[in-house]
Amino acid sequence: MQQEQIVVNAIIDGEKITTEKLAPRENPARPNEIVGYYPINTREEAAKAIDSAANAFPGWAKTPMKERVERMRNAVQKIKDAAPEIAKLLSTEHGKPLYDAEGEIGVSLMWMEFACDHAEEVLRNEVIEHSTGKTIIAKDPKGVISAITPWNYPLSLSTIKIAPALLAGNTMVLKPSPLAPLAVTKVAEMIADEFPKGVLNIVNGESEIGVELTTNPKVAKIAFTGGTRTATHIMKSAADTIKDMTLELGGNDAAVILKDFDVNDDRAMRRLVISNFLTAGQICMIAKRVYVDRAIYDQFVEKYIEAANKWIRVGDPFNKDVTIGPVNNKKQAEFVQSLIDDAVSKGAKAIKLGKVLDQDLFETGYFLQPTLVLDVDYNDPIVVEEQFGPTLPILPFDGDQHAIELVNDSIYGLTSSVWGEEEHAIEVAKQIQAGTTMINTAAVQGLDVRFPFGGVKQSGIGREYGKEGILAYTDTHVINIPKVGELPYIPE
Repeated sequence: MQQEQIVVNAIIDGEKITTEKLAPRENPARPNEIVGYYPINTREEAAKAIDSAANAFPGWAKTPMKERVERMRNAVQKIKDAAPEIAKLLSTEHGKPLYDAEGEIGVSLMWMEFACDHAEEVLRNEVIEHSTGKTIIAKDPKGVISAITPWNYPLSLSTIKIAPALLAGNTMVLKPSPLAPLAVTKVAEMIADEFPKGVLNIVNGESEIGVELTTNPKVAKIAFTGGTRTATHIMKSAADTIKDMTLELGGNDAAVILKDFDVNDDRAMRRLVISNFLTAGQICMIAKRVYVDRAIYDQFVEKYIEAANKWIRVGDPFNKDVTIGPVNNKKQAEFVQSLIDDAVSKGAKAIKLGKVLDQDLFETGYFLQPTLVLDVDYNDPIVVEEQFGPTLPILPFDGDQHAIELVNDSIYGLTSSVWGEEEHAIEVAKQIQAGTTMINTAAVQGLDVRFPFGGVKQSGIGREYGKEGILAYTDTHVINIPKVGELPYIPE
């Protein structure tokens, strides 16, 4: 489905900044088709954006909460009105099927509305009267926020930062990923238009932009979603100026299938397949390795393949019958295929899942047919690394304690899931090292924006979503008002 090519611009101090240096974003389903162009902004332009945000901060921080919320609700309505066009653009530039793009917009709006509904309550000053006087606990805005967002869920992983930051009285500079820059820049521009100039600025570009956003002394906080390796560079860059940060990083999320899981539960099996392959497996919280109690392993694999073959249909993202589109970019597709090839070279069995609906298109784009990998070692790269693509290893375990050890033997700890009889599953879940553990569901199907989300270990620092996700953009400011009286004894 050919769309008219678009050009997005940087937004600095309320103005569109045109640049001669533009980069193309291709359609991953048809790589010869250019969807649009985004600017390669300079480091100097990034610095100007930060200056603009810094200049806007004092006035915006004093703006009444009622006005902040009203402006954000206006932005929400604009996004709702434009949702069909945004979804088409996102699907074309990203590769995710249209239903998936529409779902991402839905999650974004759900969170923005939650933040609007709860901002006043969460950010209200707490006044405590006590025997020695009165204390006010204020939630002050931090200042300028640098937001650096990834390509896999560009809209939701940008609005998850924009909404709470601006509602809390901060200003922001947003840098989207070059691998999905168009729809998110359009959405961010819609939001920016509803706020005073300089409150939300947008720059696109390469790594030098990121360097400015993480080292500039006027930046108070960095909000980053992306890879763990990149996060280590960000932390080093931010160290000289001791910046606060929220980092939502990589995950190698495990699913544990207990022996009391009903392998004949078709709906549960379908939920599991979706939790493995939605968005072609390119979600931080996708279940990327599945451990099954050996007592039901053979039955489980048989039923899993059956369920996967029913749900997985690979093809054009605009075909309503398609459930999985291409991988977002060539480099990622090659990486995922290399993991599969490595496992097979060591004796693993690779099983193609589902149907390819258009073979010619499949061979044209960055497509990979979802692949189940069996008979792998617990320490093989396809098990211990984050694949971030449409492949899945399934491995047996011997007893609950063995499963817990396998899950926790990882540098990551973003999400996990346990499948089986509910109370049994909860007991196992309590022993897993993860920011979120879901019972009998996983990934986006178990996400709830009302509650905090984030990782442990090398999967991140801090939390997004929930009331904690709003407070993350504030500093606690304690104001003590003691009763006037004699001081305690202090030697002269």
